[in-house]
Amino acid sequence: MQAKPQQAPTAQAPDDGATIDSVIAALYDVMSGPPGPRDWARFKALFVPEGRLVPVSDNGLRVLTQQDYVDRSSAVVAKEGFFDSEIARRIERYGNVAHVFSTYESRRTADGAPFARGINSIQLVRVAGKWRILSISWQRETAAYPVPEPYLPTSPKPAPQEK
Repeated sequence: MQAKPQQAPTAQAPDDGATIDSVIAALYDVMSGPPGPRDWARFKALFVPEGRLVPVSDNGLRVLTQQDYVDRSSAVVAKEGFFDSEIARRIERYGNVAHVFSTYESRRTADGAPFARGINSIQLVRVAGKWRILSISWQRETAAYPVPEPYLPTSPKPAPQEK
């Protein structure tokens, strides 16, 4: 797997949000890369304006705006590579509302060993024909909270139901 070249901000790629798959793929794409800036305009365009990000740990949680997340992450990704990849997914959908449990692994290089794993709980809504992120809550795997078997790649999962 090669490092992707950094692109100028696009605010939104044409297919971002056309399907649940495309908005999840765009999320992982925009967050991942070698040391350097990210396309934060594209990142923000994946969310509804009120969208939130909520890291959860044994110490509690933090509710972040998109800008809070950008401010918190920019310095780190400028100095260190960060590659987040989805290794398993479970989707539940009703009409214009969807919930995605997306199991992830994090690496410092595209082909490096994972340094973290966990689950992103992503709530999506379809607005004006496009899927947008309402919120992302995530918890990193720990000894006390290993990723459960049903959320690992070897587990059978139902096929996504998209229209």
